[in-house]
Amino acid sequence: MQRLNWGCGPLTPFGWINSDIAAGPGVDVVADILQGLPFPDNHFDYIVSIHVLPELAYRELDPALHELRRVLKPGGILRLSLPDLDLAINAYRNKDIDYFLIGDDEVKSLSGKMIVQLLWYGRSRSMFTWEFTKELLERAGYSEVTRCAHEKSASGLTGITDLDNRALESLFVEARK
Repeated sequence: MQRLNWGCGPLTPFGWINSDIAAGPGVDVVADILQGLPFPDNHFDYIVSIHVLPELAYRELDPALHELRRVLKPGGILRLSLPDLDLAINAYRNKDIDYFLIGDDEVKSLSGKMIVQLLWYGRSRSMFTWEFTKELLERAGYSEVTRCAHEKSASGLTGITDLDNRALESLFVEARK
């Protein structure tokens, strides 16, 4: 079973091919997805990406999703974890201060906490809802786009949820090539 942890950052578990744009301990492959991943077509059984897609600008999303699809085997699964804009808006509207991870030492206002969290201190360049994510994936040629829960998979693949984290703020989505 070939599985890619795309955009791994410092999370580089054993048994995965860990790829990131920056070198670091445990990063197996350093590559910029917008320049192409150094893998052959139809290579991976599944790919997991945790909160990486938001770091791309809107115009970079389609090329990145196409490149991930290229390296997936036919029938392979892409699992994305993304910050869920709908959850953040609902928490803001309900004045749910506990939802936001930004401390009062950073920002005191609820709206400020929401903005800083969604932009993650300026790292995030794109935001996601279920509806928008489904549209992007279908536009990139994926099928069976499914919303999943934290540590739950529609694919039935063992280990595909092993990297799940940030359950409170995340949207989990799977799509088939």
